[in-house]
Amino acid sequence: MSPTDKSTWHTERINMPSHSTFEASELAPKAWAAICELVGGEARIADYNRTWNDGLIVNLGTPEGEGEDIGGQDLPGWHVDGDFFVHYLDSPEQGLLVIPLFTDIVPGGGGTMICSGAIPKLAQYLYDHPEGVSPRMTPRAGNPSFAHESSLEWFCDVARSMPKDAFVEATGKIGDVYLLHPLMLHSASNNKLRQLRIITNPPVSLKKPFVFGRKDGSHYSLVERKTLAALGRDSLQDWQITSARERIVPERLRKQQEMREQELQRLQGDRMQPDGQEARVAMRT
Repeated sequence: MSPTDKSTWHTERINMPSHSTFEASELAPKAWAAICELVGGEARIADYNRTWNDGLIVNLGTPEGEGEDIGGQDLPGWHVDGDFFVHYLDSPEQGLLVIPLFTDIVPGGGGTMICSGAIPKLAQYLYDHPEGVSPRMTPRAGNPSFAHESSLEWFCDVARSMPKDAFVEATGKIGDVYLLHPLMLHSASNNKLRQLRIITNPPVSLKKPFVFGRKDGSHYSLVERKTLAALGRDSLQDWQITSARERIVPERLRKQQEMREQELQRLQGDRMQPDGQEARVAMRT
């Protein structure tokens, strides 16, 4: 698809596969320093999740949605990140929700919609289910094998319960980075302006689970403090998970592997064009 020719935009949103990785501390040192501060220091971040990659997330909108205002309560894509693990209140796999902007995003330009007021509802639900829930929030008893689920209805119900003014579109300039609580409810928004919108969502994982019952309260990270505040508690000395932590292989990995292979073939074809022939100007989508 050409970034300058909307007639080639055949898909509203694309989660592209990655080809290259970059050390976050080198690519975005200011953002990395803030990430470390929020989670309680660099020493708490897992070694395997200190990189960002070029798995870009592109929102192009649709001809039908052009010019159409769709409020937060009516968006169909509400969720929290983490389709690759069983969720607990203290899950270390998703330490922060990070959204770097790779294009300018103006209001109505398809920025991620966020709903910070829903964090207490997410936190309370996970507190009430120490046995673990699926990435779609189904309790373990309702899906003991954690088989793939496509429905986002649980999250959308939460969004519909929120007031109209509870939603904020993540707009900004290229290079801006949003650092958000891991339980931040969010959704892709309608790109009514049909302007090219590109972001990524690099995960931040911790070496160990969050701790909500520290003996020394000064050792709580800012993320842990926010979670406790969302629950209306100063400490959770009596809370612990009751089942094993488990990883899940999401369906998106298979799809992205297929996309990666197709992209490599297409890029190889571009490189082999005869001399003098104008190369195509195209995104890797």
